[in-house]
Amino acid sequence: MFTHKTQIRIHYALTDQMGVVYHGHYAQFYEIGRTEALRSLGLTYKEIESTGVLMLVTEIHSRFLRPAKYDDLITVITSIKEMPVHHKITFHSEIYNEENKLLNAGDVSLYFVDAKTMKRCEMPLSIKEMLVEYYN
Repeated sequence: MFTHKTQIRIHYALTDQMGVVYHGHYAQFYEIGRTEALRSLGLTYKEIESTGVLMLVTEIHSRFLRPAKYDDLITVITSIKEMPVHHKITFHSEIYNEENKLLNAGDVSLYFVDAKTMKRCEMPLSIKEMLVEYYN
């Protein structure tokens, strides 16, 4: 299974009137984790898009267990639990605080699509080649 960790410091603009992270920002945390996870494999969204393939979010599921607060240093652990096949990839995210308490968990599914036709396409070979070693 592929796993990657990314840390994010919670700045004031991410919090609501109660001093906790506004729920809508968790999708951004998932995206930061996903982007950095791909970067750790040697791929960037920019490089993937330059091949004519886009990754479109099709589903997001999120579970809120504890609040993240202003100035917390959170750790986003991003995993791909199963080797992706065909046109779909699912990233699992867990967000922990500095006390290693689970704050949030979520899944984001994306489809690979052809940038010109916006129709589903197979996962690019470059991604498949970089992930395959984690699933043997």
